[in-house]
Amino acid sequence: MMKFLFTLALLCVDWGIATAQEPKDLTMIVGTYTDTQSHGIYSFRFDQQTGTHVILDSLVYVNPSYLAFGAESKRFYVVSEVGDNTASLSAIGFDKQTGKMTLLNTQLTHGADPCYVEVAPKAVFTANYSGGSLSVFPLTDNGLLAPMSALFKGGIGGPDHARQNLPHVHCVKQMRDGYVLASDFSADKILSFYFDQKTGKLKGNGVAGKLAHDSGPRHITASRSGKTVYVMSELSGAVTVFRYHAGRLKLLQTVLSDSCYARGGADIHLTPDGRFLYASNRLKNDGLSIFQVLNDGKIKKIGYQLTGLHPRNFNITPNGKYLLVACRDSDVIQVYRINKKSGLLLNTNNDIRLPHPVCIQFAPNR
Repeated sequence: MMKFLFTLALLCVDWGIATAQEPKDLTMIVGTYTDTQSHGIYSFRFDQQTGTHVILDSLVYVNPSYLAFGAESKRFYVVSEVGDNTASLSAIGFDKQTGKMTLLNTQLTHGADPCYVEVAPKAVFTANYSGGSLSVFPLTDNGLLAPMSALFKGGIGGPDHARQNLPHVHCVKQMRDGYVLASDFSADKILSFYFDQKTGKLKGNGVAGKLAHDSGPRHITASRSGKTVYVMSELSGAVTVFRYHAGRLKLLQTVLSDSCYARGGADIHLTPDGRFLYASNRLKNDGLSIFQVLNDGKIKKIGYQLTGLHPRNFNITPNGKYLLVACRDSDVIQVYRINKKSGLLLNTNNDIRLPHPVCIQFAPNR
């Protein structure tokens, strides 16, 4: 009997299955576009057992299109996505109990339209879409942002002369082994870097892997083991599966997510147990493709869930029970319950009404 319980405990750790220690309430931060009546950043209490929410606070901030926490909940980092030389990254102080947010400090990204944030132990990275670059910001001992220390440029080479004529970097993903991947949208490549956690410095490492021409790689996610990487491409609307090792990618599979060829592929996430993968599609037939993850890491498309308009970003609760999707042009975050057996989604209708929501993050427990 003891052997059985020990084995079950190991499975829970490996698969990310919810346990009794998991908190009932999550603190959630939402970024919005502020071209309508939005304040900017909002905090919520979200019940991951019932799928209901309570608003806590808001903070005035221009176009906080993406934000991310580090290992602790007492601060997060957010970009101001604007297309000029005022584009910036800010550190925000956060009280998890009250949801109160306070601006700590801000640094220029030196790349227009920053659209992604990745937090490392001693640095923060931003992907700057119109700037076509990756910016590196060292962190001080108290978690504030030092001025940008390095800037890496993306390339061109894709066949879409309207959307790949200039460099665009859209996502930065730190891997467990210290390497960092970045989506080089206009060159149809994934770039590789190495991050030295002792010094906080990022060094170029070349091309990690190539995608089919006219892909436009956008967002990147990885399995819990770090051995499999999944890339959602905006232009081709396809999910590309790679085997990963030491900053290099080996192509395994490409599966179409956007069957309407709308050229609006967006976000991609795995469930905490790694059994299902979801990818959002925009511009036509707006919704989420649902994939089963097979034993070898490859995927099989098993369903499609229509959503509100322009599902730019989505996130999954730590217990794997709910998927929340930010539907920008419907001014709503929709809350879907995940069937843990089939991976299919059920709309709970517990909508969160906000002007132009575009990023959802949950505060870590620490």
